[in-house]
Amino acid sequence: MNIAVFGANGPTGRLVVRQALAAGHRVTAVTRKPDRYPLSSPNLDVVAADVTDPDGVERVLSTGPQAVISTYGVPYSKNEITVYSRGIANITRAMTIHGVERLICVTSTTVGTEKAPGESLVGRKVFLPFLRNVVGRTLYDDMRRMEEIVRSSGLEWTIVRPGGLFDTAEPTDDYEIAPRRLPGRVTSRADLADTLLREATEPRHPRAIVEIITRSDSPSPLAFVKEAFGSGR
Repeated sequence: MNIAVFGANGPTGRLVVRQALAAGHRVTAVTRKPDRYPLSSPNLDVVAADVTDPDGVERVLSTGPQAVISTYGVPYSKNEITVYSRGIANITRAMTIHGVERLICVTSTTVGTEKAPGESLVGRKVFLPFLRNVVGRTLYDDMRRMEEIVRSSGLEWTIVRPGGLFDTAEPTDDYEIAPRRLPGRVTSRADLADTLLREATEPRHPRAIVEIITRSDSPSPLAFVKEAFGSGR
């Protein structure tokens, strides 16, 4: 399968590309700095484009990928964030023009407003509102706009909402994915990458928002701090 990955040089994007190549797929890795891309393969094309540049996005999608995986992201900021909504608007527009139907993109469980099973009173009333409405307000507001654009696009989309991301070398094979709120707060990036690739190649949740939660491992509190203020997805 021919897959285009936007945000390919982020920590999740690199895992998606690595797993896709290992599975024998053809991959177009989209990054702003292709000369710094760490992966290489005869089945890999590394191209320069910024998701906020509509012409660059359209050039990528004019090459005929069969599916698009979007993993781009930015860290928290007090300033207004628009990269999620602007980028996905360019991607969905170009996909429609060039007849590419399958889109998988990443947001966050924090975007969800329904009560998560097993959530404590402190988590529900203090921690999550502080994260959603204070620390990450501009980021999650734009993720919501991103989801609205995807849902109204008419494409065969799946929105994947992970919990707090942390690193593992390989997929844990002990994670849950479902189109509803799930108990738990964390997601391994390798598990997320595995899910994104599976959804692109074997669509299990077309036109659905799904959550993914890892069960078998958990990061340290310090890892969460580094993740929140790091370089994005």
